[in-house]
Amino acid sequence: MISVSGKRDYKGQVIFLYEDDSSYIPDEVLEARNISSTLEGKLYSVTNIYISNKFYVIVGLGGYRDLDMKKLKSVVAKSVKQMKKAGIEEYGMDITPFIQRFDSQCLFHLVEGIKLGNYEFYGYKTDKKEYDYTVFLQGIHKDINQVKEIIHKAENIVDGIIIARDLVNAPANRLTPELLSQEVILLGDKAGFEVEILKEDELEELNMKAFLTVGSSSGNSPRLIVMRYKGDSTSDKVAGLVGKGVTCDTGGYCLKASNTMGGIKGDMAGGAAVIGAIYGLAMNKVKTNVVGIIPACENRISRESYIPGDVIDSMSGKTIEIINTDAEGRLILADAITYGIKVEGIDKVIDIATLTSAVVAALGFTTTGVLTNNTEFYDKLIKASEKSGEQFWRFPIYDEYRDMLKSDIADIKNMGKDYLGTVTAGLFIGSFAEKLPWIHMDIAGTAWVNPPIFQYQSEGATGAPVTSLYFLFGMGDE
Repeated sequence: MISVSGKRDYKGQVIFLYEDDSSYIPDEVLEARNISSTLEGKLYSVTNIYISNKFYVIVGLGGYRDLDMKKLKSVVAKSVKQMKKAGIEEYGMDITPFIQRFDSQCLFHLVEGIKLGNYEFYGYKTDKKEYDYTVFLQGIHKDINQVKEIIHKAENIVDGIIIARDLVNAPANRLTPELLSQEVILLGDKAGFEVEILKEDELEELNMKAFLTVGSSSGNSPRLIVMRYKGDSTSDKVAGLVGKGVTCDTGGYCLKASNTMGGIKGDMAGGAAVIGAIYGLAMNKVKTNVVGIIPACENRISRESYIPGDVIDSMSGKTIEIINTDAEGRLILADAITYGIKVEGIDKVIDIATLTSAVVAALGFTTTGVLTNNTEFYDKLIKASEKSGEQFWRFPIYDEYRDMLKSDIADIKNMGKDYLGTVTAGLFIGSFAEKLPWIHMDIAGTAWVNPPIFQYQSEGATGAPVTSLYFLFGMGDE
């Protein structure tokens, strides 16, 4: 829990200081023997000390002008991890250095640092003991009610990140398409968005053949999860968020290598991000209309599985030549986008997917790859990313890249050559967006980290890009 308080009498105290500036340090700490000389304020430096039965965590911020929101989030996360390690459940945190530098603009990233720094996936251990903490924020002396409201909304947004992390971290046998559907129904009841679950017979009626082709490989039947958040009754416009929801991806007959099988549970991170973003929008009652569409299925090997060389149908009417069964995400996203256009009447669309290893080779684990047909839409995403702190990079689109998807026996094939994998995968999906403003996000590099890169991450799911999706549609609300 995060609260606002002016008190100082807690069992623990977090203090932040800039380089060569001890003005934020309490006298009792400065007077402690052999301590003041070690407080240099270098970025991420940590000093822990007990004084009169009180546990102090002192974290360096580096240079005053060098501090940005990403560093702020990391130093806050580092401080709360120290408190957690020491077993201190109630403590004060003096945020005066942040308020003086950034005013209330720092509060979202502050909350993010606290909650994500404390995040841990407890999983299914029978002896788990969850850490129940309360952080009392100090140094806020004006507009207290407004600050509390900002913190409350920030917590809702970060809870969406945590929801996404938990879903991606869950093993495949604990999160089948049906079980994922049940989780979304519960979240819809809590946050106030409508949920509809379409099963196989309904998918057949809609002719969602590409989706069903992938889903037929498993005994756990597919589900189309539709989330409708209607926050703006004055507008008939609705944006579509389409998230890949492959809860178990073996690669099908193009079987994945054994040393990569440990990550096959996380191939629904795009769907999890959609769930987390819509949860935050609904909890904060943002004035916007968004429909989330998650084609949830498994990609396994069975008698019913599709194989390389097959030609399959799709809801759009296009035929698809199968080159690789491990390029299944684009198939289910194609039908989901068509569903959004034909059934939900979306006027713009973003698809989010852990799609290609090529994006990791190009951008690593800190930047999401993007393709788009609309620069204005992309510019809005970049503006949102400036608030979220997440990073995106736009790939080019040229006509000769589209030619790589031409098939001799079908309208399109599901994979190009061994190069340009991120671009051709995105272009395949984009061909089903018709003429709508469209953004494709390949989060294969940013959805999962092992080991963590930033202090606010933990090993496993990151929750990317929940915050950017939230701010893209909630800009101006926070």
